[in-house]
Amino acid sequence: MQTVTLIATAAMGLESVVAKEVKNLGYEVQVDNGKVEFEAPISAIPRCNLWLRSADRVKLLVGKFKATSFDDLFEGTKALPWEIYIDEDGEIPVIGKSVQSTLHSVPDCQKIVKKALVERMKLKYGMVSKLPETGAMYRVEIALLKDEATLTIDTSGVGLHKRGYRVGQGDAPLKETLAASLVLLTNWHPNEPFVDPFCGSGTIPIEAAMIGQNIAPGFNREFSSENWSFVKQKHWDKAFEEAEDVANYDQPLNITGTDIDHKMIDVANRNALEAGLGELIQWKQMQVSDLHFKQPNGYIVSNPPYGQRLGDQKQAMKTAKQLGEIISNYPSWSVYIITAYDQFEAAFGKKATKKRKLFNGYIRTDYYQYFGQKESGYSNEIK
Repeated sequence: MQTVTLIATAAMGLESVVAKEVKNLGYEVQVDNGKVEFEAPISAIPRCNLWLRSADRVKLLVGKFKATSFDDLFEGTKALPWEIYIDEDGEIPVIGKSVQSTLHSVPDCQKIVKKALVERMKLKYGMVSKLPETGAMYRVEIALLKDEATLTIDTSGVGLHKRGYRVGQGDAPLKETLAASLVLLTNWHPNEPFVDPFCGSGTIPIEAAMIGQNIAPGFNREFSSENWSFVKQKHWDKAFEEAEDVANYDQPLNITGTDIDHKMIDVANRNALEAGLGELIQWKQMQVSDLHFKQPNGYIVSNPPYGQRLGDQKQAMKTAKQLGEIISNYPSWSVYIITAYDQFEAAFGKKATKKRKLFNGYIRTDYYQYFGQKESGYSNEIK
């Protein structure tokens, strides 16, 4: 086996962001709803898990086939080469989902897939008794969509949004993968000022700092596939070595996170320290009305409180209005705001240059993008 087919899963609206990241790693992609599929060498498993900032998981595609009966599902599953990937002592939990398919009972589908998979493994490994399942974890998923069965193994383990630095969070935390995507959707460069005036537990500034210094988001965590025998240790060693070599720890950054709640500033600071970015980000307790800048060409990227989560619609309107009044004095600053408050543009006082539909968990939001008019020359100083 020289190559594998991988699927990087994506939150709705972020498929193009994930696809761009995969392409930047050197792989050709096919984009579909909620996923980016690509063929790559086995070494892509560690590289993608280490580097993909916006993807939810990296899954290994074992096979696809039509299944309108339980017999179809059993025989199709049994025909797949599971033994190539799974060791004879592998632990094999099976999860599932079914959408617009004849086989709609997910628990029954999971049982059938597990039974067929075990039969195949016992046959190939020459085993009479049941599989021991005492070894590495191989989480299998059966996904049925319009009667097509897709069988995958999760290479990531815990979701990729779990970077390992979050020691505290607020009432409405932003997923790290979404926070990174918000930054990747801007034109920000590491030598430009970056401010999050509603930083909460600090996720957006922390992700921006990792992007700014080209730090692999998965550098300080573990993955299920690190324990798989067919993904050789040399692939992991090389991937971690690459991540260390290309990180630009000397890149100066001008990143600031502010919040009205001093407790959240403490949480954000602790999270940044855990991420190894303690000296790179300024944290300040302040209200948005006190926000002023001494330099042009900066970027605001933020997830302000909005009516559906915290406070109410009046507060959301007041926040947008305050932000709009401040930014009107800084035409060279670019502003990127994710919010579920659908009257944001009216309250802000200006129509967005671009607007993108995104989901913050299950909450439908819009990402309002205001492009600033660039000026030349600035000093790295924030009031």
